[in-house]
Amino acid sequence: MLIFSLGCQDGYIDDISTVDPGSDEAEPSVAVTFPPALVNIPFTDEQTDLNFRFEVQDDIEVQSIKLSLDGTELTTLTDFKDYRKVFDSYTYDDLPIGDYTFEVVATDIAGKATTVTVPFTVSNKYVAQFEGEIFYMPFEAESYLELLSETPATVVGEPGFSTNAAAGEFSYEGSANSYLTYPSASLQNPEFSASFWYNVKSDPDRAGILVIGPPDPDKPDTPNNRTSGFRFFREGGATNQIFKLNVGNGAGDNWFDGGPSATVNPDTAEWVHVAFTISPTSAAVYLDGQVASQGEFPGVDWTGCDILSIASGAPRFMEWGHLSGNSLLDELRIFNKALTPEEVQAIIDTRQGNL
Repeated sequence: MLIFSLGCQDGYIDDISTVDPGSDEAEPSVAVTFPPALVNIPFTDEQTDLNFRFEVQDDIEVQSIKLSLDGTELTTLTDFKDYRKVFDSYTYDDLPIGDYTFEVVATDIAGKATTVTVPFTVSNKYVAQFEGEIFYMPFEAESYLELLSETPATVVGEPGFSTNAAAGEFSYEGSANSYLTYPSASLQNPEFSASFWYNVKSDPDRAGILVIGPPDPDKPDTPNNRTSGFRFFREGGATNQIFKLNVGNGAGDNWFDGGPSATVNPDTAEWVHVAFTISPTSAAVYLDGQVASQGEFPGVDWTGCDILSIASGAPRFMEWGHLSGNSLLDELRIFNKALTPEEVQAIIDTRQGNL
């Protein structure tokens, strides 16, 4: 049997030469370049179209490549543009979430075969995207689910969802006397950061955004105990809303108010990225990646804190009227570290939205 070897030089086909199948000394080499061990799909999906990608090389000629999934043959390939180097793919439509084994069996003209198996999982469970990320609530599928723990928030009142989203399809839309709460024990660390997108509405002229605070035994109906935890809120007028952070240090509280640097013009339909960080020695507020306020302080105290309030100061920060509002909130993330300016910017850079 004669095997014809074709090559290209200067854009033309080289002279035909023959090779002896008996000179085939090596087994084919096989590499599966996709899928990885974990294929993560959106938590709203139950299946995905998966494109298996693989490479096969042989010193003389690849005769066939058989593809199987969990022992069931998908296809056998025998026609190749390059019989020594094959870079190909196979698409499987509507593969459900679950555990699988993909197998490639490559055989050369001398009958030598190489088998490579790749176990993988298709999962719609969220995997943290950033170092130190311990909480992620994207509000997709009109859900208040925290994805890393798969724990839903407790809903107070009647908040809603908006199709005006910073990323994805939905965002949180506030309403009067409505907010979310979430157990905060797992979030209370010596270092703490929060990151989210916010679309500010001026009515009402003040609102709580994120609060982890203690009860107030002196004012149980209008609590304002600022000796522990933190209060992140906004206030101002019809054309200027200022973001402010208050942190309790155990003996008192510290303020981080950026003034003009932390001010946005509400009702413009524009999303702004907001972040704040707390470390044992300092705290900072960021607006669209820029430091709006920062300073030293002796570290956060978590005494008496047990719940996180989202989109309101209630029920732990109420005396000054920082309750719920009509603003939109999206892509809420919490970290067990103090984010650096570069890390804040990296979060902003990952945004994919419908501006």
